[in-house]
Parts: sequence; structure tokens; C-alpha cells
Amino acid sequence: MENKEKQMVSPPPEPRVAVVVFLLKGRSFLLGRRRASVGDATFALPGGHLEFGESFEECAAREVKEETGLDLGENKIEFLTVTNNVFLEQPKKSHYVTVFMRVVLDAQEEHVIQNVEPDKCYGWDWFELENLPNPLFWPLEKMLKGGFDPFLN
Repeated sequence: MENKEKQMVSPPPEPRVAVVVFLLKGRSFLLGRRRASVGDATFALPGGHLEFGESFEECAAREVKEETGLDLGENKIEFLTVTNNVFLEQPKKSHYVTVFMRVVLDAQEEHVIQNVEPDKCYGWDWFELENLPNPLFWPLEKMLKGGFDPFLN
């Protein structure tokens, strides 16, 4: 009975859905250095958890606004791909289905990016695909090393 009770107290983590956004500006995209239990100090796209009833586009717009202060307004938010990521080597084991979205910003316009959640991110900056920082967040690194190009796909 004791083993059965222990199993009930700590069930395995359930998969969650994350929506992340390639914010493209010219030949660059926005990356922030994470402050998190999963992928701490790695560079990642803005994004977060899908909330109940939200579309991917709504989640993308909300998360970008919450993290960077940037209002996507009338910018077209488009679906790119989905990945399945299981993090067994992290301090907090987790499983994420990650939805990748894309927004192409007008390179001629001024886009003020703020670090709205400094407890979750060290800061944001624009990086060219050919000159990315290290280390990248594992799901992003895996995609890019596999030949994924957010400017083409």
C-alpha cells in the first residue's frame, strides 16, 4: 500500500504545449537568454505556454507582448512547424510539444524591444542566422542544425 500511495503523490509530468515565435527583422531574429529550470542561460525565442481555448496565433501575440512589450498588431502570425521535446537531463524533467510561429516585421520600422520579465530572461537581442549566440535552447538548436531556416520555411 505504501508504494501505491507514493505513486499517487508524484505522478509523472504531463506533456505541455508551448508556442514560440520567430520574430524576423531583415536577416535577423530575436533571441533572449533564459532564466528557467529548463534550459537555463540558453538563448531562446520569445514564447510560452498555450492557455486553455487560445489559438496558436493568440498565444504567440500574447507571449510576445508579455515578454518583449512588442504589440504585434496587424502583423501576420503564421504557423511554421511543431516539435516534440522531452527533457530528461534537466533539473526538472519535462515534455513539451512546441509550436513554432513566424512574424515578419518591417525592417524599416523602429521596433522597441523591452525585457518585460527580467525574472525569466536576461535580455533580448537580434541575431543573424549565420551568427547565432551559444548556447542555444536545445529544441531551437536541434531545428537549426537540422537545416531549418525560418526565413524560407
